[in-house]
Amino acid sequence: MMRENPSAINNDVDILVKDAQALFEAAAATSGDVAEDMRKNGMLLIDTAIARVRKLQNSAVATGKDAASSANAYVKTNPWRAIGVACGLGLLAGLIAGNR
Repeated sequence: MMRENPSAINNDVDILVKDAQALFEAAAATSGDVAEDMRKNGMLLIDTAIARVRKLQNSAVATGKDAASSANAYVKTNPWRAIGVACGLGLLAGLIAGNR
């Protein structure tokens, strides 16, 4: 699965939304077929932005599932080490919480 940089996608979506807003504002000042074409182009830009966001969301879900699967496999192959790490993290969290 190809993974893209989330900040690059965020910038692309911002640009697409701003372009769509500009088209809608221009369409509001225009009438007839030109306004309809501008509206269609604006809707196309918004649809593109939504598709990019969905792609990013799907990538994030896939990454999360991969991480969970890896963690599950590690715990199954190293149960005592996983218990030790969990106890250590719990102790550390308790010490930090107790100092506050």
